[in-house]
Amino acid sequence: MRIIPTTLFLIAVLTSATFAQDQDDAKAQDKINQRDFAFQGEYVGEIGPEGERQGFGLQVIAIGNGQFRVVAFNGGLPGEDWTGVDHEAIDVIGEYDEAKNAVEFWGYEKANAILKDGVATISTSDDILLGELRKVVRESETLGLEPPEGAAVLFDGTDVENWKNGQMTDDGLLKQGTTSKPVYGDHQLHIEFQLPFMPNAKGQGRGNSGLYIQGRYEIQMLDSFGLEGKQNECGGIYSIKAPDLNMCFPPSSWQTYDVEFTAARFNAEGEQSEPARISVKHNGILIHDDVELPARKTTAAPVDFGPKPGPVYLQNHGNEVRYRNIWVKEK
Repeated sequence: MRIIPTTLFLIAVLTSATFAQDQDDAKAQDKINQRDFAFQGEYVGEIGPEGERQGFGLQVIAIGNGQFRVVAFNGGLPGEDWTGVDHEAIDVIGEYDEAKNAVEFWGYEKANAILKDGVATISTSDDILLGELRKVVRESETLGLEPPEGAAVLFDGTDVENWKNGQMTDDGLLKQGTTSKPVYGDHQLHIEFQLPFMPNAKGQGRGNSGLYIQGRYEIQMLDSFGLEGKQNECGGIYSIKAPDLNMCFPPSSWQTYDVEFTAARFNAEGEQSEPARISVKHNGILIHDDVELPARKTTAAPVDFGPKPGPVYLQNHGNEVRYRNIWVKEK
């Protein structure tokens, strides 16, 4: 019989108990996250007094452990009936009510909302019904876009031959943190990406990656669902320009960027003679229209500014962002 010293035995018992507790905590947190995920999303419909109702949209954002934030749009959702006017970022916090199995928001202009079974019921503080908004799941109109004739397919879920340090998941998705082997000048690019659901994370730690055109100019990828839409948020040309509209879908949705890029021109002395230009559609909506880029690379770009063609670079910022259906057509 092997005798274990008492101190080592106690350490082993405590370590085992701690590990078991950590596993239980992780399972409990996962259960909460799954519950909150079901409430998060976009809701649309009409609200207002009888006979005066108008289109209205809500974006409900899970911020962890039964807490939610709501953003409202008079007219409807961004990219559809709302195009940037009369935007109200309410910043009202809602909470999950276990007894009702619902999420409640209250206190905005004497109106309350109850989210249950995919419906947001909006009422006045004295329980007069203003309307019901139903949960919708939107898809980009360019989702699944086939490569045109003459395009080069960089990733279709079969292999990572076109990528340096490329890694693929078991279900055929490309992982973050890789650079294309081919390099490009003027080109058109299509990419589909999926941001992770990270309700307890904040700011730049919430589903962060980036698409770097020529390895020089970053179009930010970030879970910016329900945020203002800044240069360091989803769709922003990082450190250069905010998107004209925040078109970020909820995390775990498949989203698209469609890019038209014209490279900078240089003279014989190696000086820039014409700036690079870029247009970007996010989920099928134009968010950058022929934007002139400055004569520099964006923050953290791996390729120095210059006249040579550059690769497609997908940044690794420590979050599990996934990609599919990537193709490029040179112009």
